[in-house]
Amino acid sequence: MGKKSRQRNRTSTDQGNSPAVEGAVGPRQPCPCGSGRRYKACHGSADGAPAVFVARPFEGLASEADIVALREFVPAATAPLRLVDSDRSVLLCSLLPGAAPALVRDDNAIWLGLQVQHSYGDPSRDLAAVLLEALDAEPGSMVGLSTSPGDGPRLQDLVTDEPLEVTVHSGFDYWISDVDDSDGSMAEALQQANEATSPTEKLTGVDGAYWTSVGNREYLRWVLPHDEDKVLDGLARLHATHGANLVDNDRLIGMFRAHGVVAPVWDLPLGTGAAALAEPVTKVAEALTEAMASTTPLTSEERAARAGLTSRQLTIR
Repeated sequence: MGKKSRQRNRTSTDQGNSPAVEGAVGPRQPCPCGSGRRYKACHGSADGAPAVFVARPFEGLASEADIVALREFVPAATAPLRLVDSDRSVLLCSLLPGAAPALVRDDNAIWLGLQVQHSYGDPSRDLAAVLLEALDAEPGSMVGLSTSPGDGPRLQDLVTDEPLEVTVHSGFDYWISDVDDSDGSMAEALQQANEATSPTEKLTGVDGAYWTSVGNREYLRWVLPHDEDKVLDGLARLHATHGANLVDNDRLIGMFRAHGVVAPVWDLPLGTGAAALAEPVTKVAEALTEAMASTTPLTSEERAARAGLTSRQLTIR
């Protein structure tokens, strides 16, 4: 084969970052499941993860926004889960010791960890598979997921669909609040985990909104479980008229995407605190709902605001 023929063939079949089919994922692009691996080594692998990817895995759950928040950026939080066909005690946790997927406590209660990356394409199905394993495990067990859950049930199938009662903790001391750690075996791990946390509080009145202090900065991160285009249009309408301002001298600095939804982020003046945000966030939520329902075409100022928000993509941490 001549040199030009080889180049032409390589161009048409091996464009690492340019998929041949519009909307497809190139083999060298990051896998859309969020594993951090290239697609060809993850969901694009014939012997790797199954070729299933759910863009919005927690859609339909009443607490979708809070589940995404606890999974992605809230350091230490818990919420009880009620099962459909069992009265077993289940506690949803942002993070468990050693990033364990689940723990079966000595009292037979199940702690289910959210901040776990299984990379099987559907975190809801992965969580359900871990939960089912935990229901059959002995007290004192740590439960994980080493194989694909296949076509098993999803979290939506196993739990009662109701708003979560989220408790945000100042640290991970609840891990050992009822455990004898007289030998100090867990103290070091607990200290390391606590040192990595940032002060965080859940706002009242709206779902998925969390104030946090990182270093000498304060932020509001607000997960919005709505269609992304509607959120962008709604925020653009508000932003263009300063209707998205929460407190004096704050800034809507951009947003990040996670599990099929978007989360705008506000940079807040130092000393704002969570309590000062409760009322203005509720008002902005009401205004945003109205703005998202509008069918009026965006003005030039609103289009510019939308473009600015779209371009300012942030990292979660």
